[in-house]
Amino acid sequence: MKRQLLPTVTMAAVAMTMAATAARADRCDDLAAQIANQIGGLTVGKVAANTIALSHPAVRSMHLGCRSRTVTNQIDASTEGNAPSPAFYDVIAGASALVFTIPKKDALNGITRCVKRIGLLRGHNIKTRYRRLNIHCTRVKTITTVAVSRDRDE
Repeated sequence: MKRQLLPTVTMAAVAMTMAATAARADRCDDLAAQIANQIGGLTVGKVAANTIALSHPAVRSMHLGCRSRTVTNQIDASTEGNAPSPAFYDVIAGASALVFTIPKKDALNGITRCVKRIGLLRGHNIKTRYRRLNIHCTRVKTITTVAVSRDRDE
């Protein structure tokens, strides 16, 4: 009787571990689908190396980075021009609010504060923190990039 019980227990353990690994991969896909449902005009693209490509007319390129050892998730987006459009701010703030479960107004304030600091006095590579978010803004020629993440231990 004990011999028949052992294979059943091991099969159940294998099934549970496979379900757990599939759930981790689907969590990021579900988050990308939720962002696409909440933000009009946003579409989900290909998945490659723990990042999901997102596209929107107001954004040149946008990616959702999934959990890693150091960060929970990461949203990064870039746009052409020295002064991003209000639609760009709206898209990145909306996505950040959904991913990090903070109010959209707080995400928008942190992102605009970071982008406004880019310039001659402070340089073209700004790192700041706002409401436990790490916000990294860069400008290269005519492309402005914003990356929003949160440390895993917060």
